[in-house]
Amino acid sequence: MEWLYMPDGFLSIEDIINNNPGLEKVRRIIKQTDVAADFYKVFPDLEKIALPVKVKKKVLYLQVENPAWRNELKFMEKVIVDKVNQFFKEERIRWVKFLA
Repeated sequence: MEWLYMPDGFLSIEDIINNNPGLEKVRRIIKQTDVAADFYKVFPDLEKIALPVKVKKKVLYLQVENPAWRNELKFMEKVIVDKVNQFFKEERIRWVKFLA
């Protein structure tokens, strides 16, 4: 079997994505996807109540079918925003939009 030579300056895909200035849009999409994917790590109690649909332009879209829960969560919007941003140690969302 022939061995492949790896140059000393080899970069991982993570390094390339995180450090290449031309991939800012890719980094932004990954961060937005992470919020929806990790939502239940931050709020495990909301798994049966709310479904994170997407994040777009720092707005988290949550599907909530029950109007009573939607109103309750609307009152908790600031807490949701703060906890998500604390979890990721940066501002990932600014507000939450509740979908029926």
